Amino acid sequence: MIMNSIQPRKQRKIRFTAPLHIRQKYMHSILSKELRAELKRRHAQIRKGDTVRVMRGDHAGVEGEVENVDLKKTLIKVHGVSNFRADGTEVPRPIHPSNVMITKLNLEDGEREKIFSR
Repeated sequence: MIMNSIQPRKQRKIRFTAPLHIRQKYMHSILSKELRAELKRRHAQIRKGDTVRVMRGDHAGVEGEVENVDLKKTLIKVHGVSNFRADGTEVPRPIHPSNVMITKLNLEDGEREKIFSR
């Protein structure tokens, strides 16, 4: 989807009302230096099963596997990143994909391997 406006309010509206096939493009994150050298790419789409390192926020430095990818809210849930409720129960904390770095890719899917072999 091409943004024709320079007004921030219209850019935000386009982003938040985008259909899911376009929101998929917002789910990219940078690759670690090792992966960058190996794959000759700067960023990749986050998928369930990838290992990521949190770069920003209270949980910066935590490394874990992606448990869930939510396209509607443009958020991911990482194993080991959680908050505690007032009653003591632990709940996963959602993180925006721009705040993590992919350290290991889940290449079980043959289609995903083709993407990186191009």
